[in-house]
Amino acid sequence: MAKLLDASGIPLLLVGDSLGMVVLGYPDTTHVSLDEMAYHTRAVARAEPRGLIVADLPYQSCETPKQALVSAKRLLDAGAEGVKAEGGQKILPQIEAITSAGIPFLGHLGMLPQSVCNEGGYRIKGRDETQRKALLSDAQALAQAGAFGVVLELVDTPVAAEITKALQIPTIGIGSGDNCDGQILVTTDLLGTSPDFIPKHIQPQELLRERMIGMISSWKESLSKPIK
Repeated sequence: MAKLLDASGIPLLLVGDSLGMVVLGYPDTTHVSLDEMAYHTRAVARAEPRGLIVADLPYQSCETPKQALVSAKRLLDAGAEGVKAEGGQKILPQIEAITSAGIPFLGHLGMLPQSVCNEGGYRIKGRDETQRKALLSDAQALAQAGAFGVVLELVDTPVAAEITKALQIPTIGIGSGDNCDGQILVTTDLLGTSPDFIPKHIQPQELLRERMIGMISSWKESLSKPIK
C-alpha cells in the first residue's frame, strides 16, 4: 500500500493507529500497542516512499515527557520521520520533550479517537463557543511548542477555517471541510475496502470491496468447474 501511495505522489504517509480498526479488527484505537505501531511503521518504511512518514503515538504511550520521548524514538527507529499525538495544552510537556530532541511533531485536535471511550462516541467538535475557543487555544499552543502541522479531525467547518487562518503552520483536515491547508483520509475508507463502516464525510468513487468480493467469488466458483 505504501508503494501505491508513493506512486500516486502522496507527500505524507501517516501510519495511523486507525490500523487497529481497519487492519487488526479492534473495536477502537485504544487497543493498539506501541509494538504494533512499530511493526506497521517498519513495513511502510521498507517501501522507501518519497513522502514523509509520520507514525501515531498510540494510546497511553506518552503519559509523561520521558515516556513520550522513549516512544517517539522507538517509532523513529522503526523508520518514521516524525510522530503524531492527540491533544493540545494537556500534553505540552510531552510535545516539548519530543520537539526539543529534534523529532518532527504533528499535532491532532478535534475528535480524538483515543478518547472515544470516555466521550461515548465520535462527534463533531467546535460547535459551541467553549469548544471553539479551546480548539483555537490548543492549536496556537501546538504551533508554539514546535509542531510542524496539526490534523483537525471532525472540527466544525467554520472553526477549522478560523484555525487555519490563525496559524502559521499548516492544518490537515479530515472531515473538517475544504478550508484546511491539506486533507488526509484513512486509505481503506478512500478505496472503499473497509468491510464494516465508512464515515459519512468520505465519498469513495467506488466501493472496491464489492469488486473484491466478486473477484474472490468468481475464482471460488471457477474451482468447481470440470477440468477439460
